[in-house]
Amino acid sequence: PLPFALAAPAAAAPVFGLGPEWLLHDGRPLATATVLSHPEQLRRLRAACPEAAPTAVLAGDPCYDRLLEALPHRDRFRRAFGVAPGQRLVVLNSTWAPRALFGDGAEDRLSWLLSRLTSELPADEYRTVAVLHPNIWYGHGPGQVRAWLERARRAGLTPVDPLEDWRQALIAADCVIGDHGSVTYYAAAIGRPVLLGSFPEADLDPESPVAALGRAAPRLRASDDLRRRIAEVIESHVPGTFADLAELTSSAPGRSAALLRRLLYRIMELPEPSEHPALLGRLPLPAHQPAMRTAPVRVLTRVVRVDPPEVAVVRYADPAYEPEEPGADAAHTVVHEETSDVSLLENADVILRDGDPDDPRVGPPAAWAAEVAARYPHCGLAAYLTGVDRGTVRTRGGELLRLAAVPGGDGRPDICDPAAYVSGLYAWLGDGHGVPDELTVVTGVVRHRVVVERVAASR
Repeated sequence: PLPFALAAPAAAAPVFGLGPEWLLHDGRPLATATVLSHPEQLRRLRAACPEAAPTAVLAGDPCYDRLLEALPHRDRFRRAFGVAPGQRLVVLNSTWAPRALFGDGAEDRLSWLLSRLTSELPADEYRTVAVLHPNIWYGHGPGQVRAWLERARRAGLTPVDPLEDWRQALIAADCVIGDHGSVTYYAAAIGRPVLLGSFPEADLDPESPVAALGRAAPRLRASDDLRRRIAEVIESHVPGTFADLAELTSSAPGRSAALLRRLLYRIMELPEPSEHPALLGRLPLPAHQPAMRTAPVRVLTRVVRVDPPEVAVVRYADPAYEPEEPGADAAHTVVHEETSDVSLLENADVILRDGDPDDPRVGPPAAWAAEVAARYPHCGLAAYLTGVDRGTVRTRGGELLRLAAVPGGDGRPDICDPAAYVSGLYAWLGDGHGVPDELTVVTGVVRHRVVVERVAASR
């Protein structure tokens, strides 16, 4: 998948992966076949290591072919990553290199980017995931990487499996913030808007396709307003912007399985089976991975109308400063019971929990909510979220309410975080209104109809 992009340190040295030191032993090619995906790689191979050129075989790119085949399933992948209608999925990607997005020392931009994403992007309008090169995980160790990502993870970022689900994340993405790695290139090749958070031109062969990406894609600067910059990149993106890069990804799109099988049977000197087509494994549907926020969430609200009841909600997870939102007339703080700082629960306006309503350790919801109300007298609402679109709430006065979002027109559940419905109800009640039968909660440009049902404590 898109090799040979990095240049060796010496200016006159061959491109990484194409030089004699990688391809020859005692002056002879190491490989029986050197598989390339495009003639431009063959041209550079002939220039860098002509002794290995006779072993070259153009056989397409199976990774790219799997991406292309799975493009029609974009909506399913988005739902798998918990991306709600009207929400934008931002994928952070870093390769394994000193000047990559997740790099060394002063070049490490990922740490500040993670904190800014959670501080500056409204939680219900943006979903964030991170795709880190496998060598980052195994070079530093999974425990260390999880520690670096922990604060962002508690604010809603999801680390993506670096071997399995990263392709699905690219297909689902609205914007990829990356660097000079092949994953960022693949994102551009399948037409996703790309924003380069790091791009060390000096480390690249200027004739490589990846270097061309650096010339074509916009850059992220530390001084940028992150929310505005991401929105600009998404909204100004023109389909076909990276068409030239897509052309360089593979000279045989959709045909790599057949070409590779033919090559392998030729090497084994066996007849290729003709009764079965050569096929690649299809990209599986990832497990459902909604954002899990256990960091404190600052919520800005506005009662839009009284009849019928409608409340606008804007949520920021773990903000570094008090957020502002035009038109907001009230604010409150929501804290998850699994917060890392339990002292925050003492002054929380709303306390949440996610889980199975039949969990014998903490449930049922009514019992848990009564326990929370007794333990934290300043808590206005205690909410036990039992699904992607529902939950049970106890008011300060002890009334139990069940919230359930009305499904969309296609019958699918509303996968907006139900904590947003709870905040809408908190704002409505805090504005002096009684319990409604139905409440419309507005997040960004999306309206969510939420049915409010009074339930008996025994249920």
